[in-house]
Amino acid sequence: MELINAVIYARYSSHTQSEQSIEGQLHDAHEYAKREGYAVVGEYIDRAQSGTRDTRQAFQQMIEDAAKKQFAAILVWKLDRFARNRYDSAIYKARLKKFGVRVVSVMERIQDNPEGIILEGMLESMAEYYSANLSVNIRRGQRETIAKGRYCGGPVPFGYRVQDGRLTADEKKAPVIQEVFRRYAAGDPMRAIIDDLHARGIRAVSGSPLRYSTFSRALTNRTYLGEYMYKEEVVPGLADPLIDEKTFQAVQDRLRIRRHTQAAGRAKEKYLLQGKCFCGHCGGAMIGESGTGRNGTFYSYYSCRNRKTLHVCKKKIEKKDFLEWYVVEQTVEYVLSPQRSGRIAAAVAAEYEKEFSSSAVEEKEQQLRRTERDLNKLVDALTAAPKAAQARIFARIEELEAQKADLQIDTAKLRVALKIRVTEKEVLAWLKQFCDGDPLDPAFRRRIIDVFINSVYVYDDRVAVFYNIQGGKQVSYINLSDELERQFPDDDSPGSSSFEYDSKSSTTCDRIRKQPKIIFVNGILGMIFER
Repeated sequence: MELINAVIYARYSSHTQSEQSIEGQLHDAHEYAKREGYAVVGEYIDRAQSGTRDTRQAFQQMIEDAAKKQFAAILVWKLDRFARNRYDSAIYKARLKKFGVRVVSVMERIQDNPEGIILEGMLESMAEYYSANLSVNIRRGQRETIAKGRYCGGPVPFGYRVQDGRLTADEKKAPVIQEVFRRYAAGDPMRAIIDDLHARGIRAVSGSPLRYSTFSRALTNRTYLGEYMYKEEVVPGLADPLIDEKTFQAVQDRLRIRRHTQAAGRAKEKYLLQGKCFCGHCGGAMIGESGTGRNGTFYSYYSCRNRKTLHVCKKKIEKKDFLEWYVVEQTVEYVLSPQRSGRIAAAVAAEYEKEFSSSAVEEKEQQLRRTERDLNKLVDALTAAPKAAQARIFARIEELEAQKADLQIDTAKLRVALKIRVTEKEVLAWLKQFCDGDPLDPAFRRRIIDVFINSVYVYDDRVAVFYNIQGGKQVSYINLSDELERQFPDDDSPGSSSFEYDSKSSTTCDRIRKQPKIIFVNGILGMIFER
């Protein structure tokens, strides 16, 4: 029986569900796939996301990927995992239908007939009713709790604890939040305050290290004045005051000045690599930052999030303008130049043929046949094997069955990829649309980064840039690290050229500086540039 390619979509909301719910959904979906002849070629998971909204990241990625026609079914635990809103459900199912993809409920046996359509509509209506009713009940419960002068639940502000339904001062953490307000009002930088608290071993309510976000909302929270707000109304007597009015107002004045300064900077700056730039040392996101020097000069840069928030990375900051220019300039010079774009196109087409050629499918099918023959031999051997040897034979059968399942999925993926051909001519046509432009032109830089750049990994001595040639997801840090280890096992600083250029077409400057290396990660073209 030919397997049907499918993906699994799993979701849980933040109300009464947990991570275990995801594991349970995945387990049931995989079991269903085995029984019904589906080959699971991917998983999309949204954690703590309500089904009443369609702005779920993994959900939207799945809808986008469906257009590539790499799978024919989406397996969900129940239909309410897909959506709890009938309008969204109908809209997205209609879109999926254009791509030949249908939504299959694992736990609800819905037949593909008129009766099944009615049943599916009833289940979706019940899910929407449940969601709306749950929201009403939660709000009603909160109102009743507040009316009684009691805390209605939710995250407890730093410095408080709940006692007898009220927010009262926590003996250990209340002095900390008071110190934060007092020092910030006096002009101490928040970074210095957090570093000091971190050095003293003080941690957030969750037990994680303190971050700027730990106090960013706290500094504007009027609950610390004893004014607990519910639906824009003050609930008297529900929270102990921890901060006096004078200190609180001084903090608000300083925050207002800081917001004005930041807004002025943001009006001039756009971090083009935001969301695509990552630290080469730890894989953390490189986030846009700005500040004003002692002489009043405004500057902007990219910094590793893990260095800033967790203090676990030593990656140096990168000047914003230089990094964005450098990525585009190197791309124009080594990928888009007329002398080299042809060789890049040939390399991409050759890599695709190597990864997804018919010979690769044939090789997988041969492995499947060999595995099947080995399984048959072991089953035959069981009838004549002594009892002492049967346990080992059963163990080997289980191992081969697992290999067989993996081979079936890999073969299905390759068969799908074969339907999407990538030729040298197509790649070259794609590259040519980016060839005309100046890296110093902001509009050209933006277009290259927005459309052509897949991801950028920045080291202190080199930069790895990956490009969107023919679809593909963003290159992950784990996959990049694995590929670097595989291709350059003895090279701690991959930078010498493995992609030869014609010396006649290279300028003197090109030959002097080290040529970049070409690398493919999951079929995505990348170039490693020395700095």
